Amino acid sequence: MTVGLFIPCYVDQFYPKAAIATLELLEKAGVQVEFPARQTCCGQPMANSGFEHLTSGCNELFVENFAQYDYIVSPSGSCVLHVKEHLHSHKQEAQAQNIRGKVYELVEFLTDVLKVESLNARFPHKVGLHQSCHGQRGLRLSQMTERVEPPFSKPEQLLNLVQGLELILLSRKDECCGFGGTFCVTEEAVSVKMGKDRVTDHLQHGAEVITGSDMSCLMHLEGILRRQKSNVKVMHIAEILNAQEA
Repeated sequence: MTVGLFIPCYVDQFYPKAAIATLELLEKAGVQVEFPARQTCCGQPMANSGFEHLTSGCNELFVENFAQYDYIVSPSGSCVLHVKEHLHSHKQEAQAQNIRGKVYELVEFLTDVLKVESLNARFPHKVGLHQSCHGQRGLRLSQMTERVEPPFSKPEQLLNLVQGLELILLSRKDECCGFGGTFCVTEEAVSVKMGKDRVTDHLQHGAEVITGSDMSCLMHLEGILRRQKSNVKVMHIAEILNAQEA
């Protein structure tokens, strides 16, 4: 198979290590990966702010960049969910619809398509998993605690394959961090309080590292940790699944 690597703009600009780890993980799994150099923002920030009618340029370029691949994979649940639910094209609607069915967040691609059952990874640290809302409630990467159904978590499934890693238990493991895209700008005080609550939950249970599949949420938590002068780090799950620490 040939996979088109979709790297969200904020990952490209601020967290390139997450993008590199994603590439290396896919290549280790035997996947041929290509990176369309002309890709830009998927349009999610505009759509979240009520301006989806202004995203047509982003949509058309996305179709041009990714229509030819067997799958499209990205280390961002929120961006993937946006493409899955909102990608349209005035010029190539059939291609856009096809893309919506073959775009995957990294964790779901590793578990559902590649069906990864082992990893050559080692990360001897206590890790707290932040389950982002888009991934959990939109992409169903993990079960929601309010549903009376058997629990599951695709990120936990992968993290449990990493040697030396201790996954800590949280008091409220599926609570929103408060980032919410432009919500953190329009409702700053609420957003910060929610983020502080999530950080506190991880700190109280001894986390050395907070991970997740959405770097945007982790960026929000990282800002709070830095202001608190905490030594706790944030890392995208791809970086941990690709780690080789002694």
